Amino acid sequence: MADMNRTVCPSLSDSGDMDARCVTLIGMPGSGKSTLAKELSRSLGWSWLDTDYLLESWFGLPLESLRNRLGRERFLRSEEELVLDLWVRRCIVATGGSVVYSPRAMRKLQDIGPVVYLQADSGVIASRVAQHPYRGLVMREGQDLGQVLEERKPLYEAYTDLSVDTAQYGLQDCVEQIVRQLELE
Repeated sequence: MADMNRTVCPSLSDSGDMDARCVTLIGMPGSGKSTLAKELSRSLGWSWLDTDYLLESWFGLPLESLRNRLGRERFLRSEEELVLDLWVRRCIVATGGSVVYSPRAMRKLQDIGPVVYLQADSGVIASRVAQHPYRGLVMREGQDLGQVLEERKPLYEAYTDLSVDTAQYGLQDCVEQIVRQLELE
């Protein structure tokens, strides 16, 4: 029996179509992934998605409730499964900050196009997260936001093709950097 996903949703390597690639945004909660995804999408005329929103839709629960109900490990497995099931083209993918805990999910995201690490210092992250306290931040018992950033930073750096400091540059400057450096125009 033929693999239906291969037939309906061929991989980029099969098509050789670089115009079909996606751009994935990774980084801590509050780094600007969703905001930048929308603006980058508008600038390029591409679609965009946020894997946190997809998880909420998949389970029918707000992210914080979902994380509380599933627990850390099951939440991370669900996030990984969702990313592995993505079949998108010419799409800006804003991920949940915890996606970097899954090497399989990160390889999938690298396969569909360049990965951009949106970074900001811990003070900026803390300030932005405080504005939206019900994000469903995935952390171990007893960890604080700074410790989570220190744990994830080397993972973000390991998977990235480009880093952009969203605390240092405004939204439009970040969009222009990504478009220029990834040669998306």
